[in-house]
Amino acid sequence: MPKRVLIIDDDQELCALINKCVRQEGMEGDIAYTGSAGLKKLAEHKTEYCLVVLDVMLPGMDGFEVLTQLRQISTVPVLMLTAKGSEIDKVTGLRLGADDYLTKPFSINELMARMESLIRRYTTFNQSQPQDVLEFKDMVIDRENRSVSVKGKPVDLTSKEFDLLAFLAANRGRVFTKKQIYTQVWGYDYAFDDNNIMSFISKLRKKIEPDPEHPFYILTVHGVGYRFNKEA
Repeated sequence: MPKRVLIIDDDQELCALINKCVRQEGMEGDIAYTGSAGLKKLAEHKTEYCLVVLDVMLPGMDGFEVLTQLRQISTVPVLMLTAKGSEIDKVTGLRLGADDYLTKPFSINELMARMESLIRRYTTFNQSQPQDVLEFKDMVIDRENRSVSVKGKPVDLTSKEFDLLAFLAANRGRVFTKKQIYTQVWGYDYAFDDNNIMSFISKLRKKIEPDPEHPFYILTVHGVGYRFNKEA
């Protein structure tokens, strides 16, 4: 089945251009010009989408509210688009669960590169392969179903939080620098942000660690980076 992308933007010309590029890459595209229409499409076909391209400046319900509601029903990767260039908008989007952020105007080549990177990582983690289920002391990571449980209770992670955890867990005991993690999980290194990695690690620890202040699973290697506890 072709990969399916949901485009939520009120700019009809831009939607048509993105959709054309998506189809040229052998994927299918759905378009919604409002946040409510996009959420409706996602609710109806959420297992079919491998990526959502979401504009911040939407009529009525803005992209941040759409993202907040989207994260309640799906872990699909989200690439946010905005005409704003302020740092606070980027930080807000990332904290709400966006996986990447692109400021208008942008080149279509950069947009497609970022989309392909997110889709590749999402589908890679979804592929059926040996060790789809990773079991640790009190944690189970199901990479096929993209689910995590701790002491038998499900943990609600964003798409990028799951990718980060699954990457570190699959390489248990191996130390990675922040930049190596960013390259492996985000898929590119030219936008590397040290604080972004630290923020994701902090949020992830709060969700999976018995004591986030004294983590057991994701360990800090001071002066280097992070590793998943080989004793887990």
